Amino acid sequence: MSSQVRRELVLGVGGGISAYKSAELLRRLQDQGFLVTVIPTRSSLNFVGTATWEALSGRQVPIDLWNRVHEVPHISLAKNIAGLIIAPATADLIARLAQGRADDLLTNVVLATTAPIILVPAMHPEMWSNSATVANVGTLRDRGVLVIEPESGRMTGDDYGVGRYPEIASIVSQVNDFLGHQADLSGKRVLVSAGGTREPLDSVRYIGNNSSGKQGYAIAFEAARRGAHVTLVSAHVTLPDIQGVDTIKVGTAQEMHDALAKEFAEADILFMTAAVADARPKDSLHGKLEKDNYRSIELVQNPDILAELGKSKSTRQVIVAFAAQGDVRDPVQVERASMKLKAKNADLIYLNDVVDSEIFSSNETEGIILTSQGSSHLFDRAPKSALATKLIDLALDRSLNKLG
Repeated sequence: MSSQVRRELVLGVGGGISAYKSAELLRRLQDQGFLVTVIPTRSSLNFVGTATWEALSGRQVPIDLWNRVHEVPHISLAKNIAGLIIAPATADLIARLAQGRADDLLTNVVLATTAPIILVPAMHPEMWSNSATVANVGTLRDRGVLVIEPESGRMTGDDYGVGRYPEIASIVSQVNDFLGHQADLSGKRVLVSAGGTREPLDSVRYIGNNSSGKQGYAIAFEAARRGAHVTLVSAHVTLPDIQGVDTIKVGTAQEMHDALAKEFAEADILFMTAAVADARPKDSLHGKLEKDNYRSIELVQNPDILAELGKSKSTRQVIVAFAAQGDVRDPVQVERASMKLKAKNADLIYLNDVVDSEIFSSNETEGIILTSQGSSHLFDRAPKSALATKLIDLALDRSLNKLG
């Protein structure tokens, strides 16, 4: 998924009493579709331990430069991230960053990354207003760092003033704005099918197809990045699992039918990208069928998964179908796709060309998007990640319209 927008964040945690609030910040960033690695400073571990960060992030928590040295952690952690957030950022940590120091893992990562950096200061009012802190904050802002203004309120003990850790919702909103991130699928449940089913002739051979699953995985990735709870029903792909996506592995059309039927009722949007075999052998031999016995193969029809789900679709649900047919510029093929759209009770259908384009194995695609409202969108050749974004935009718009 290297060609797609990044989901990774680093959350640095400074050694202030408000470090505990960053546990909630971590959760809310995950709700936005981000995958978060936490890097606490040594002093912050006096307030919140590594066990908490590992339990919440689901990841190992690196704490210094000398663990797993062969991985060069300060470089590997700095690469391929959407952004680096430090919350809370103490006066001392802000001073070290302004000086360009690199005396622990977190400050090394700050110097090594080219990603946007966001600081969430939290300290006593006198420390925040101190001329040294004011100068250091100004220096960091001049370098392009977003320094979120602390709020006014009750501090440790009886102190009151400006320096309080901001409200989580305000931090998340400013992070999204600064990173140009949309979490417009937050709260939505998205169901995706991907890959190609296989119908066994015997224990060795099968009837299958060339679907790579790339389009379905691109949609699952993009939906998760935008905050959706994503379930991916995957058949025979060689692609790595997507972090933060619930993946169900299946083999045959019947197994895919059963998995989708179980999950569909809770889904807001279904993307049916999988290439499902229309038929299967009536009898499948346990063992190997000798070639001399191949005279004919009697087939029986597989369940029409899309048609069944379309019949059970509620008024709030959106279904996006796919049609792998001939020349997409042939009016006959477009009409066939339109008829499929209506017959399956789908809201959108993507017609792609399997005759003149290497759709199944390619990282790119081209075709036509048809809607149940009668509109069409020509999709010129582009990465499958671009189609994923387009289809999600259209499906979300349809979903919001259904909700009124």
